[in-house]
Amino acid sequence: MTDHFAEHQSGLSSPATELHDVTPDDGADLPVFARGLSVTQSGTMTVTTVGGTVATIYVAAGSVFPVRVRRVWQTGTSATGIVGLV
Repeated sequence: MTDHFAEHQSGLSSPATELHDVTPDDGADLPVFARGLSVTQSGTMTVTTVGGTVATIYVAAGSVFPVRVRRVWQTGTSATGIVGLV
């Protein structure tokens, strides 16, 4: 297999190169901070951004919410099937 982009640096506007299942947790940051989130079931998510802002957002199923996230809180999160894009 050939990766024509292997020699290129990924930027924040580049497609994600990794996907990580996210389990909401009130006491722990994500092991790898995400640069976007996607969900399989629409709902709210309470997140802490990389910059430290805590907010509750609505994410629609199948869309990518482009926000850099360090934590997804269990409290205030009703969306399910959360995936972090890295």
